[in-house]
Amino acid sequence: MAELPPSVSGKEKRSLSEFLSRMDRKANLYTRTRSRSDSESVTGSSTVSCDEENSMGSGSRRFVPKRRKGRAMGYFMCGTIWSLTILGLVAMVDLALMISRSLWGLEDDPDKIFANWGKSGTGTEGLAWYPTDFLRDVQPIHCHSHNDYWRKVPLFSALHAGCIGVEADVWLYDNSNSTTLYVGHNRASLTEARTFQSLYMNPIVDLLERANPQTRFTTDKNETTRGVFDVDPAQSLTLLVDVKTDGAKTWPEVLKQLEPLRSRGWLTYVENGTVHPGQVTVVGTGNTPFDLLTANATYRDAFFDAPLDKMWEDPDSNVPVTTPTVYNSTNSHYASVSFGSAVGRVWAGLSKEQLRTIRGHVKGAHRRGLAVRYWDLPAWPIGLRNSVWHALTTEGVDMLNVDDLRGAARKSW
Repeated sequence: MAELPPSVSGKEKRSLSEFLSRMDRKANLYTRTRSRSDSESVTGSSTVSCDEENSMGSGSRRFVPKRRKGRAMGYFMCGTIWSLTILGLVAMVDLALMISRSLWGLEDDPDKIFANWGKSGTGTEGLAWYPTDFLRDVQPIHCHSHNDYWRKVPLFSALHAGCIGVEADVWLYDNSNSTTLYVGHNRASLTEARTFQSLYMNPIVDLLERANPQTRFTTDKNETTRGVFDVDPAQSLTLLVDVKTDGAKTWPEVLKQLEPLRSRGWLTYVENGTVHPGQVTVVGTGNTPFDLLTANATYRDAFFDAPLDKMWEDPDSNVPVTTPTVYNSTNSHYASVSFGSAVGRVWAGLSKEQLRTIRGHVKGAHRRGLAVRYWDLPAWPIGLRNSVWHALTTEGVDMLNVDDLRGAARKSW
């Protein structure tokens, strides 16, 4: 510091000295702050210590460098939000696709193995083709293939899904030399090749002959009385024959064409009031005449589709019913009715009254030894259909009448 002239008093000297000292400290502090500002701006830390702040006095201004920590945190939060938004959109699209596939049944077609059915050189021209291991691992389920003749491959598609029941609508036509039963939903759908024999009788005989080979290894009778399902050989296949033409003329022809199964002992039959299970159980419906079917009181190998709506009994009553029954296990197999007409339409789920109606039907049919089957079940939306399927099986309905074989086979209901 420069020497002061002698004329300056001591007090003035001290004041001037303190002022110059403060100015020197501020200059040094400013110099240090500028030299470290670049590195300190990265971390965002302050360049002034507590001691320096105190030494600068209350009137001094603190130098604060530009901070980037807040900007980095903003980038991080923005990226996180966008990532979660994208993941949410992907999840919503996946859920929408899953729901749409469930509603419209957009699943892989198990009938792809029949892609060459009927083509030249495949051995299926005669409609009797059957791979040896076709039903090796198929688990039978209690479903009835409604309008089975509409399948890509009648009978085989249903069996491949595990259905233990199939349906054939038959139409009688008298030709000049023979009488033929044609299969189809209406007259417009009939063709010369699609007959009761070609679509059902011949293939069923072929299936059972393959399941029951006559060799030196099959000396046990149980080895020659196997059904179509390898995993459950005791399971009978129910063949529902829906007679569309005059019953009095058509039914005798149906019985006649069952002879290949009858002669091999493969039909379920009644003899002297006792039911003997077989590999195939034939049931007549539609215009099938009940009195003609039951005319032979000693022996019969076909059964009736009894009216389920006439069998209702109070499900809450414990009083035994002693009223004589016309329909029983010796003359009938199914007890069926339209679901819509007997139970009613379903909009959001079965009501208490509808469940009570179902329970009354099940009680009356089971007392007679008959299997309960409803047709005209809700088919869409899929969620409602599955809910009805689940409720019916829970209430004791024995056979689901289905159009969607894949939906029934998945058993996700």
